[in-house]
Amino acid sequence: MGAERRQADRVYVQLNARWEGVLARCEGHIVDLSATGCFVLTADLVKSKELIRVEIQLPTEGWLYLWGEVVYRIEEMGFALRFTGVSDMEQAMLDLLLEFMREESGSNAVAPALATS
Repeated sequence: MGAERRQADRVYVQLNARWEGVLARCEGHIVDLSATGCFVLTADLVKSKELIRVEIQLPTEGWLYLWGEVVYRIEEMGFALRFTGVSDMEQAMLDLLLEFMREESGSNAVAPALATS
């Protein structure tokens, strides 16, 4: 995959997600998350550079809605998403989610290089 291109530390998570792109509307799981992107385990029905709307189920209650661009995909596994056009409110909610997930896991462990955003 080449050199590490991450801009933000990722944390391991296990969050339900729904996403919608040009080709499909599916469900999956967010397995790592950062302030700039995530990796979604799901059926591989996306194309590189496709814009995706992702809905992340919050651990407490409700959903966080974000837009992103597919950075790359792994056939039959999922795709990496770089968040785009995130409002200040969405970024604040994402930051709170990341803080909560770090505290829940009891560590600041960075996820392996599944996504590059």
